[in-house]
Amino acid sequence: MTVHKRPGDPAITPALVAEHGITEDEYRRLIDMLGRAPTFTELGVVSALWSEHCSYKHSRPLLRTLPTKADYVLQGPGENAGVIAIGDGLAVAFKIESHNHPSAVEPYQGAATGVGGILRDVFTMGARPIAMLNSLRFGALDSARVRYLVAGVVKGIGDYGNCVGVPTVAGEVVFDPAYDGNPLVNAMCVGLLKESELMRAVAQGVGNPIIAVGARTGRDGIHGASFASEDLSDANEAKRPRVQVGDPFTEKLLLEASLELIHSGHIVAIQDMGAAGLTSSSAEMAARGDVGVTIDVSRVPVREPHMTPYEILLSESQERMLVVAKRGREDAVRAILEKWDLTAAVIGEVIAEPVYRVTEGDTVIAEFPGTRLVTDCPTYTPDAAESPAIRALRERDVDALPERPEESDPVWTLTQLLSSPTIASKQWVYRQYDSTVRTNTVVGPGGDAAVLRIPHSTRGIAVKTDCNGRYVYLDPRAGARIAVAEAARNVACTGARPKAITNNLNFGNPRKPETYYQLREAVAGMAEACTALGTPVTGGNVSLYNESPRGAVYPTPVIGMVGLLDDVSRAARATFAAPGDRIVLLGEPTASIGASEYLQRIHGVVAGAPPACDLAAEQALIDTLVEAIGAGVVTSAHDCSDGGLAVALAECAIMNRGRQLGARVDLTPWAGLPLRALLFGEGQGRALVSTPDAKRVRALAAQHGVPAREIGAVDGGDTLQIAVGGRSIVAKLAALDEAYFEAIPRIMSRPASAAADSPVTTAV
Repeated sequence: MTVHKRPGDPAITPALVAEHGITEDEYRRLIDMLGRAPTFTELGVVSALWSEHCSYKHSRPLLRTLPTKADYVLQGPGENAGVIAIGDGLAVAFKIESHNHPSAVEPYQGAATGVGGILRDVFTMGARPIAMLNSLRFGALDSARVRYLVAGVVKGIGDYGNCVGVPTVAGEVVFDPAYDGNPLVNAMCVGLLKESELMRAVAQGVGNPIIAVGARTGRDGIHGASFASEDLSDANEAKRPRVQVGDPFTEKLLLEASLELIHSGHIVAIQDMGAAGLTSSSAEMAARGDVGVTIDVSRVPVREPHMTPYEILLSESQERMLVVAKRGREDAVRAILEKWDLTAAVIGEVIAEPVYRVTEGDTVIAEFPGTRLVTDCPTYTPDAAESPAIRALRERDVDALPERPEESDPVWTLTQLLSSPTIASKQWVYRQYDSTVRTNTVVGPGGDAAVLRIPHSTRGIAVKTDCNGRYVYLDPRAGARIAVAEAARNVACTGARPKAITNNLNFGNPRKPETYYQLREAVAGMAEACTALGTPVTGGNVSLYNESPRGAVYPTPVIGMVGLLDDVSRAARATFAAPGDRIVLLGEPTASIGASEYLQRIHGVVAGAPPACDLAAEQALIDTLVEAIGAGVVTSAHDCSDGGLAVALAECAIMNRGRQLGARVDLTPWAGLPLRALLFGEGQGRALVSTPDAKRVRALAAQHGVPAREIGAVDGGDTLQIAVGGRSIVAKLAALDEAYFEAIPRIMSRPASAAADSPVTTAV
């Protein structure tokens, strides 16, 4: 068919092509594919689908190296969300995605619509969302601008999740100057479904109608995918129109309507109109089914007059779905949508001809051959080279750093670390989230991982997000291994067996050799850890170009881990539970202080090699934790990570603010280590457990080859006492409590930002 140029569309010039983020080589590739010059609408379509955010053109070759299969993986990468079987005919769908750039420009709506998008990714699989998580990175809280971003993002996450009625149960928040110019906002959703009701976004059935359902299409979010595929700049505020506007109440209606549609049998496929909107959802469903489709933009319900096809195709208006229904079931689909006060309009159909065709009434305005619109996007493998400056930092002898005079009192150092915003309690954040709605939350925010009860069952799901960007910055491969291992360890500390991950790879500009090196090495480290720990990758998101004029963020490959436990009544918490329990350290302290929170907080130094990560030892520790907790002989379990052993002990004593329990421990067996390394080094593969039966715990650890030593007892007093050789370190719980719980509220009580261009949006 002849493709027509619309009256009023601009001429295709090199400047216009560049403005759309398409390189000269890519433009030649497009012309070769079409056999002619593109129309303005076609240029817009390709700019979205070939953007980094949609095409993964710099990461796809690397992602293929990740382990993605297991006998319980029902759906791996390539769909809206990954799905694993959990027995009894049930399955869990889960996915993590970023909304970094939108949140940097408009924190409230950027974060809120990130939550909405990840919810839709999960319920389009046929799963009812049962939990939300997040992984957040901000600059230093001393900055008024950063406080403005934090307040807006947290409120956006809380308002959207609370309105939809899905609990936000876990996550992490990190504050570091590396994220000053580019915050990271990653949202994860977990859903539950019957295996028999798993739905995939695969268009099929010639003659089947394509139906737009949910909210009407507006002009918000146009070029959102392209915006997410470029560096941030000082002109960020001009890009506010590219940020979508969310409506959680419509989302709730869409959730219920979509699940009813899936269960009704009237549809064969459903997909969220997320990044690149109608363009991506229709083209990707067609490509998965290897079929042709035709879309008539004049039939798309819009909420603004005189919208052009370009705008309709690229709008990222929220709370919209694209459905492929069974032919003849159109009225049944409309009836379900009307029941939920939502619109449904037939806008196209599946066709036998192998083309992707867009019409405006009877006029063809865009047409691409076969599925090549998706499959012909180029991939790139840029040059990779480690930054010499970062290598020098990693090789720096941090052990030679002299101690500050204040460090003669380890209690001072411990208090400083507990008040570090990255380590300090995040109650100020998670109290703005509803973590108990739907009443399945067994262990909520604030501990190692959250635990959710599987309805009508004794079993549960444990979930957590993790990553230490500073480790990955200094050694990408080792840092990514640690991210996977720590996520698995945190899940195991509840008693759950780690099963699978989703990931969110947040990196800078991949065209820079040092950034591509970080990405390549991090993916390799992740693959090593997932293979060793038996946790396949079921999907995720890649967010590149996280840079601003201040530079790139730390490379931050966030891991979202899902685990299963057989008996939620035995789920372990992170805090000491009963006076008289013995405290056992699983794993061994090391002499390493490299890359630690101690070095950054106390000395202002980011240097040294991250701690070693022995994956076989990590697996043995996980086996020990799962077996000991499942046997009912562990009353608390907490991993040692940021801040080291002393911080972990303090957290075990004070995190349960209504029932804090002191302890006495003796670390004399390791008195030969430097004191600061013993107390604050971040050696991996360690966990603290409290137990009424230390002998049994040690025996179980011995069976798995895990070092285990009884180091003290919970005494229920008002101090944490640590003996090292002839030295006694005594910290008052009240002082530790004040440092840990009041640090963030005190900082956030300062004015949010006089420099912010607009206040935090509160209307939804």
